[in-house]
Amino acid sequence: MQGSRKWEVDIASDDVSATVAGLAWNPNGQTIAVVHDSGRITLHSVQDGRVELSLSAHLSSGATHSVPKVVAVWWFPGYRAPTNGVIPDIFKRDGLKTGSALSILKILPLLDSLQEAGGNVTATDLFAFQGTQTRSSPRASTSSVTDQWPHLGPASEDIAICSPSQTDDINNRDRDTSSSSYTTKEDTLLILVDESGRLHLFLDGSYSLGSVSLPGGLPTTLLYKHPGQPLLLFHSEDPSGDLLSVGMQPLSIDFPLLGISTIRDFARLSSAARELTKYIMSVLAEVREGWLGSSIVTGAKEIGKKWVETLERRLKEEYGHESPNVVLELTSFLATGAATEGLADFIMSSDQTSDRALQKWDSSVTDALTKMRDYSNTRIIPAFQKLHIILEEIHGWSQMSDYVLFSLDTRDITTCLNMVERGIFASAWLATEARKELRAFKQFLTFIRYETAAANMTGETQAFLDFDILEVNDYLMSGLMTSQIDRWFTGSAPQFNPGDLFTSQTPKSLREALQLAHAALRDPSQTAWQPTIMSMELSHLDRNLDALVQVLAARCQQVFSNASHAAARSAVISVDGGAILSQVDKASAAPPENICLFVRQRVTYKVNEPDAHLQYLAIHLNSEGRTFLCLSRMPYDRYAGMEPCVEVALLECSIDAEDDDSAGSALDILDAEFFDDEMIVLIYRIKGTQVPMYVATANYTTLRYQKILSEKHVNGPARKDMIADVLQQWSRGHLMCGRVPITKCRRLTVCKGGSISMAVNGRVGRRVVCVLDVDGTTMEVVDIEGDEMEADEESETEMVRA
Repeated sequence: MQGSRKWEVDIASDDVSATVAGLAWNPNGQTIAVVHDSGRITLHSVQDGRVELSLSAHLSSGATHSVPKVVAVWWFPGYRAPTNGVIPDIFKRDGLKTGSALSILKILPLLDSLQEAGGNVTATDLFAFQGTQTRSSPRASTSSVTDQWPHLGPASEDIAICSPSQTDDINNRDRDTSSSSYTTKEDTLLILVDESGRLHLFLDGSYSLGSVSLPGGLPTTLLYKHPGQPLLLFHSEDPSGDLLSVGMQPLSIDFPLLGISTIRDFARLSSAARELTKYIMSVLAEVREGWLGSSIVTGAKEIGKKWVETLERRLKEEYGHESPNVVLELTSFLATGAATEGLADFIMSSDQTSDRALQKWDSSVTDALTKMRDYSNTRIIPAFQKLHIILEEIHGWSQMSDYVLFSLDTRDITTCLNMVERGIFASAWLATEARKELRAFKQFLTFIRYETAAANMTGETQAFLDFDILEVNDYLMSGLMTSQIDRWFTGSAPQFNPGDLFTSQTPKSLREALQLAHAALRDPSQTAWQPTIMSMELSHLDRNLDALVQVLAARCQQVFSNASHAAARSAVISVDGGAILSQVDKASAAPPENICLFVRQRVTYKVNEPDAHLQYLAIHLNSEGRTFLCLSRMPYDRYAGMEPCVEVALLECSIDAEDDDSAGSALDILDAEFFDDEMIVLIYRIKGTQVPMYVATANYTTLRYQKILSEKHVNGPARKDMIADVLQQWSRGHLMCGRVPITKCRRLTVCKGGSISMAVNGRVGRRVVCVLDVDGTTMEVVDIEGDEMEADEESETEMVRA
């Protein structure tokens, strides 16, 4: 809390206002989850406030499309059982099983890094006229499909993508960046509760585990995760809002799948598959933009079209051709060597045939086709191969009974595998076609340069003929105006069904090529099968690689999204230890009106103790004109109801004066909150005054707790039964009443009068309290364990002696 460092974070998006429905701290202390009223979750860095991840909770369900509001958010730390044995993991496998898909991906060659926005600016980009640049521009998110794909966050370490600084450093393969990330945040559980009584679970704050409906369709007032078991304990909220009608003993939800590593293994596979799909889509988008262009970038193909359009316009306007056919003119010129008057004049004097224009045309098309050829072989195909390895493992899971809760459809996965195989085939074909078109384009440009030089030379010199007439003619017919390469990026989306990659009418030679492609899957270095494509008649096949990847992404997203809810499907809700609200109403008498002002609760856990879990309640009571703070504790577990024992410490809202003989000073306690397993924070003022207000701490574990032996409030599970017994035994003199044992306090200087709200955070030795005034415009932050020199000693003395 030093200095004035702060961040203002705008939570709205796309000019749409938003409201925060809840906040939760990551157990590692480095991230804050902000839950929006629309169900969107954004994870913000504590260091600078930036959004690290954004995802949708998909709160709506059933026939209604309304989105229920989030009423509570929790983020629990993870737990990983200690490994048996004393032999350490010397191979640093980061939880990977030898022979699994992820372990195989680790030993495959690294994927080249994607081009970052704003990088590699060339002289052409700086000095070219607006609208003529061919460099790729920054692109938005590749697809909304990948945004809905369940994932654990960036999975570059699992699929081995080089960062820009590591592209040429092969030794960086052995970097150990993933181990630290997994040990700090592994298996944390972010849980949202909406007003319809459903829990929405996210592993590590990002990977959706599905939702579970609570009994009665009511939200919960307390949610507690067992630190050593996949078990949640909760109390259903009373629909009338009566805080004392909530049950004393909890209901429980057991998630068996969260107790084993299968969920995380599948989550890592889903994350890696998503990252590979995004990688393929990004590379294809870059290749497509370089060739076809975009709204802000001119594609390499468009330069040839503009060249033809300029020549057509000149033939119309200056030479009277009504419907000139440029391709026919050039073909005739190539065959006979005699150009028409208009064509000859264009070649001799047009700016489109100058050395600068031809050089730019040459460099743009060469760069686009070279990138297409190289990226297909070195990026797209290897990424497809890695995705195929992951889907093969998921295909195996779908046929095993142990993974039935994942609801994996073998036919859907088979379809995805077939699409990946076709993607590999189409990518290799694209590389071959790009190589072929580049060769023909070079010959065509050599022809234009030759004719330009020949038309501008005197009789003493002679241009050197260095082009293949057949290659030039091939480019004139199928490259200058309409290129075969367009078919990889345009056309209708393909339809896929489970089964073979090709139909029964596919030529035998083509099926043999597919077998070679399968062999390449198992041996990525094998590329001898690619040239065989050139010798086949493949015109009848759909080759729209761009549409193929879009359909593949949608199919894979459905497979992984459906399987990600396996943990929620495994949930077992039990009411053996607690009671539902209908039982509470039958077992309890009507509570006194306005007796309870607020209730705060906390569950503590200490290993190797008989009662490892203890539930603490701090209940502020107003009875017959006197105010009390009742603190209770009792064993807390799914079967704790068998222990008919509650311990209570009843405190009158007053503090001891300095003189032991004098009466204590009465207090108005405005708010209270448990800070940790020992301290509770109070905000109060002296009774009968409005200012000043004080923030103080008290140790609630050292209070003198007395047992109340009554089966009524244990078997009949309402808090109001316990409070009735407490007040009855106090009135009979069977229960002692003490005063609030304040250990340290500070005077608030900004918040004065009215009601307040409080939040606590920090650690032992650095307890921080945030107090918000009634208007919600002023917040005071107090470090209640700072140095003594920072404390207001005069205010403390005044408060104690008031």
